[in-house]
Amino acid sequence: MQDLDKICELGRAVVETEALAIAALATRIDHTFARACQYLLACEGRIIVIGMGKSGHIGKKIAATFASTGSPAFFVHPGEANHGDMGMITKKDTVLTLSNSGETDEILSLLPFLKRLDIPLIAMTGNPLSTLAQAATLHLDVSVSQEACPLGLAPTSSTTAALVMGDALAISLLQRRGFTAEDFALSHPSGRLGRRLLLRVNDIMHMGNLIPKVDQEALLKTALVEMTHKKLGMTTIVNQDNQLIGIFTDGDIRRAFDNQADIHKTPISHVMTKNPKVIRPEMLAAEALNIMESHKITALIVVNNEQQPVGVIHMHDILRAGVM
Repeated sequence: MQDLDKICELGRAVVETEALAIAALATRIDHTFARACQYLLACEGRIIVIGMGKSGHIGKKIAATFASTGSPAFFVHPGEANHGDMGMITKKDTVLTLSNSGETDEILSLLPFLKRLDIPLIAMTGNPLSTLAQAATLHLDVSVSQEACPLGLAPTSSTTAALVMGDALAISLLQRRGFTAEDFALSHPSGRLGRRLLLRVNDIMHMGNLIPKVDQEALLKTALVEMTHKKLGMTTIVNQDNQLIGIFTDGDIRRAFDNQADIHKTPISHVMTKNPKVIRPEMLAAEALNIMESHKITALIVVNNEQQPVGVIHMHDILRAGVM
């Protein structure tokens, strides 16, 4: 038990040390930070993020966050940049470099080339007096008083601080750009939010011959056969102009049998549900889900402007599409 307590104590110490490092960043969100955001906002090309080692891993995450929140960006490895990838950087770009020491050789070797491009260089280091910090257009101080590693060797608090400063830049840019949830969904089309915000009813509805449909003069027996064949637990009822006049569902079957309806003699129009809930094909699948949940139904009829059925969307279709 003592060993377990000791492990928990060590874990808490790491969290507390890194939390203090992050808290210290709040005082450094100043006009220099604001000017860095202005440079990034004014960038006509891409935000190029450069970092080596652990700073490189953090840089990749920062670049990904920029890109997914409305600020086009990508990561360039400084070692690869020294061997040809400098060609990825143009005069319309802005560079964000990460180096805790500010003396990373692979990054310092790029400075002459970046200076020749005459583009903004924002340095994020833990040493304001370092070569990189002094050479930069702007320097963001992400220094920490203590690494969480008891040996003071493994980058821990310092990488966390750099990541949080990167998030602060990205989210500040997001808000200044007026970036919306819909914009976010466009860059995450396969994500849950993307599916909720982008997927429309006509993307997943059953169409054509897959629509259960019977004429208003049909008998109950015909409707039951149609429901069995189409396997959606319902059928639409239409008039002679193919306009929707009702729906017949599994619940209607039970009610019809409770009333002892003769399936061979009862017209479907006598046992159908009139004025069913409908939806338009251009509406979001998430809206269809909301209607189903609020009215406790499992299917919606999709109609056009003439109130003619053009599709059916079932709860299972929405579940399969991940719109939840």
